[in-house]
Amino acid sequence: MYSNDRHSRPHVSIPPGSQQSMTPASPFSPYAFELTTPAAGQQQHMSNPWDNSDHLHVPGAFEPRPHSMLRSRSSSPGRASTVSEAWEPPIAFPEPQLYRSSSQRTTLSPSNTSMLSHRHSRSALGGDGPPLRREESRLSLASSYDQPDDSDHYETASAGSHGDTDSATQQLSNLSLDSEEGLRKFQAGELPEIDQEWYKLVPPEARDALGKKETQRQSVLFEVFKSERDYVSDLEAVQDVFITPLRNASQPIIAEKILPRFIAEVFGNLNQILTHHQRLLAALFARQREQHPFVLSIADIILETALNPSFRSAYEIYIKHYPIAESRHRQELKRNPSYQAFVQSVSTDPRIRKRDLVTFLSRSVTRLPRLSLLLEQILKLTDKDSEHPDLESLPISLGILSDFIKSTQPGIEAAESKVKFWSLCESLQFQKGETIDMDLYDDSRTLVYSGPVARRTRSSTSGSWTDLTVALLDNYFLLTREEMRPNAVVKRYLISRPVPLSFLRLGSFSDPPEYRKEYDKDGSVLGLRYHNVPIYPFTIYHASSRANRRYTLYVLSDSIRRKWYNYLVDAIGVNKVRQDGNMYFDAQTLSDTFFRVVGPNYKSGGRLTGKVTSAVPFVSGGRNFLAVGCTSGIYVSLRGKDEFQKVLDHSNPTSIAAVQTIEKKTFNRLLVHHDSVLTSYSLDLVARVALGQAQQKTVEASLEKIAGHDTNVLFFRQVLIGSRVLIIYASKKLLQVSLSLQVLEAVDVSETPMSPRRSSSTTGRSFRPFGDAGYVPKDAYEITPLVKTIGICTDEGIVILDPTNLARSTVTVVPNLSDTANNPAMATLKSRLEDAKPLGLVRCDSSELLVVCDSVGCYITKHGQPSRNCKYVRWETQATSFAHRGAHFLLFSPEFIEIRNIATGRLVQVIEGRNIRFLYSGPAVSSNDTILVSMQGAKNDKDGVSDRIVELVETKEFGASSPPVTNGAPAMWAEWDMP
Repeated sequence: MYSNDRHSRPHVSIPPGSQQSMTPASPFSPYAFELTTPAAGQQQHMSNPWDNSDHLHVPGAFEPRPHSMLRSRSSSPGRASTVSEAWEPPIAFPEPQLYRSSSQRTTLSPSNTSMLSHRHSRSALGGDGPPLRREESRLSLASSYDQPDDSDHYETASAGSHGDTDSATQQLSNLSLDSEEGLRKFQAGELPEIDQEWYKLVPPEARDALGKKETQRQSVLFEVFKSERDYVSDLEAVQDVFITPLRNASQPIIAEKILPRFIAEVFGNLNQILTHHQRLLAALFARQREQHPFVLSIADIILETALNPSFRSAYEIYIKHYPIAESRHRQELKRNPSYQAFVQSVSTDPRIRKRDLVTFLSRSVTRLPRLSLLLEQILKLTDKDSEHPDLESLPISLGILSDFIKSTQPGIEAAESKVKFWSLCESLQFQKGETIDMDLYDDSRTLVYSGPVARRTRSSTSGSWTDLTVALLDNYFLLTREEMRPNAVVKRYLISRPVPLSFLRLGSFSDPPEYRKEYDKDGSVLGLRYHNVPIYPFTIYHASSRANRRYTLYVLSDSIRRKWYNYLVDAIGVNKVRQDGNMYFDAQTLSDTFFRVVGPNYKSGGRLTGKVTSAVPFVSGGRNFLAVGCTSGIYVSLRGKDEFQKVLDHSNPTSIAAVQTIEKKTFNRLLVHHDSVLTSYSLDLVARVALGQAQQKTVEASLEKIAGHDTNVLFFRQVLIGSRVLIIYASKKLLQVSLSLQVLEAVDVSETPMSPRRSSSTTGRSFRPFGDAGYVPKDAYEITPLVKTIGICTDEGIVILDPTNLARSTVTVVPNLSDTANNPAMATLKSRLEDAKPLGLVRCDSSELLVVCDSVGCYITKHGQPSRNCKYVRWETQATSFAHRGAHFLLFSPEFIEIRNIATGRLVQVIEGRNIRFLYSGPAVSSNDTILVSMQGAKNDKDGVSDRIVELVETKEFGASSPPVTNGAPAMWAEWDMP
């Protein structure tokens, strides 16, 4: 009765046979009947004639049911009109109801029209009550009813006016049996498709007794029964034809380990929906059997179902998951020939009728909207002037279904967006050799917006254009070029590295439109005819590379440009809020007023401390202190207080370190590297000066010169090897080709002489030489400690040495890129590392390390060979230094701090600032060691611009246990197990 699923509203087509007759029914037709009035005295107490169930029993039917009573449309034209026989307006169907007697003689049971506003189904009635009348309800073959008298029985028409009563009754009985048998076959699915229409299951005489509107209403009601039966049949077919064979296949169609997940992803909770609709169908069929051929209402059944929370919940889960289910099915079709063959083979099943599985999966998505359309049509065809129960119940049901359908729409859109997002992820083609972990398969990842853009070709001077596609994710901005492969697979090539939203900045979005030449396909013979199309530019750029990574893109209209602007602003804002609420490292300010440099508003003329160059925390007397080196000297204060006292006059110290207590050993020395000299001082005296308990000269009296009296110290590093504290420094004498590498061991205070002595030519009392000196290339500039070894950073790579035996240590340079001739991937990696400056090494696990350079990183094995197919990770900034804590490493550049996962290189957090300098990360004894940086502060007044000292504190997830320590004792291993 409804053309197909594509129509937004149902179209009810009434067959010619179901149209209302244009002429009055024959008075001798078996169904041309009228209502007779009830016996006297019965109207007063019969508030509803259908509240009693005694009269509902119909022997001989395949299931007992009540029938409607109908008033004919006109009097017999052959009879004279009398007062008692005057024509009355017809009672609106379906208020009257037909009742059939088991006897051969039929009469009409009259009823007060005011009592016909509602009728209960048998299932809704309770036990048997007293009968409404002494005789059974009967049919009359008269064309009008007789005026009732005072007798207790109903009068019937005479045989002379009605013809042969026995013949008419027999004809009526045959019609009824045929109708009931047709209904039984319909519900059992045994009726031919062409006969599955309401008008074909109802005798013409019954149809003729109805008005056109009621005939249409009954046809729509029948469509509800039919569509519900077909829907349940389709859901059962999914279970029997698809799910069960997949589970029970002798040769697995889907790998057994992923089969349960596949079935859950594709078919979801379809079984729950089927259970609900099997109950709904049973109730609808019971109502149809009770009231056929004239069904009064199904609104109570629909309302009860719609009010069921579990019914709505099952649909909500399924509908929101549907786009993902469809996508998963299509993906499996593409990559699994066995699954493709299975789907093809079951399409011949009679219940499938060559329909695609997607058709069945989408049935539950469209079922409720289609049911709502049918209910709307039923309500539209219900007489508004009557007291029909549908007028009250149907609007409630429609309201519930409408609100529910609307509530699922955001979920559908989110799932569709997720499917598009997955399709994008699977089609991305990255630059050769590069790996970018964009955390694409995180559950929170979404595709915010995507669309076509145009970009000018850089190398073109004639205004050539390139058509591109932009995808805005919730964490990255992607600029891609789409390419359609012969097998209809779309590949999306990244024409530029993805831009994290933390680095994405918006330029102009208001520039005037430019014009692009569009050549006409049906132009001149030479194909030179074109027209100018206005296109609207907008600009975005990478915050750390404003000049080199600046993109001007063009769209077709200003409205599209504004849409891009809104989406970009929202996405950047949401990303910032998300990062602020999920920080891996919290930047906590330790000082933002004391240290000052000259600024544009400086007018006080006061002495400035100058830029901070180094810092170190230490503990003395159970109290926490912070020592800071700057342009004017070294200052110390209690931690958390911005009240620093100057303790040493060494200007611009390159670095400082505190050697304190390790296990049971106490060293208590402050190391200072300045003017190519390495010295040490007593930490206790430094703390006393900071507290105002001693003079600055007492600190100077504790001086021990460690190195630099006959050579220039270039850099040093405090290293922990087992229980030893080693001080490793590189020095160079005049005309020396390579650098000397010296190792000193810190001496426990309990082993030092008691009598103080000033030393200017030896290492003093607190440090002693450890092993023989070694040599490293002259371009060495940094030391990176490992567990048992150290790495010396040079321009050519990182030199691995054993600090406990420098003179006899086997020199190994990593990464080992000697096999580039036979390994193209390694050759690509080598070319990428040629201009990179090594910064150090970070240990990933017991078999792999990360080589950190200023612009890129790569993974190597403990033998120094590149791992992970020689893939590399590029940073977003040009790093000057790095540090690592726990599962993350931090890259420091002048304006940004990148925090990345060690195992994957994934960017997890960005901290922004100005003039950022890495100060301290400690020997990394534990994950509690602090990381200190300095950056431009918030103060900019007459006293100058403040230099802010910040501590980066590693956070922990609520309720999460401490992460495993990667450098614990069980992980002690020889990093460089070279043969």
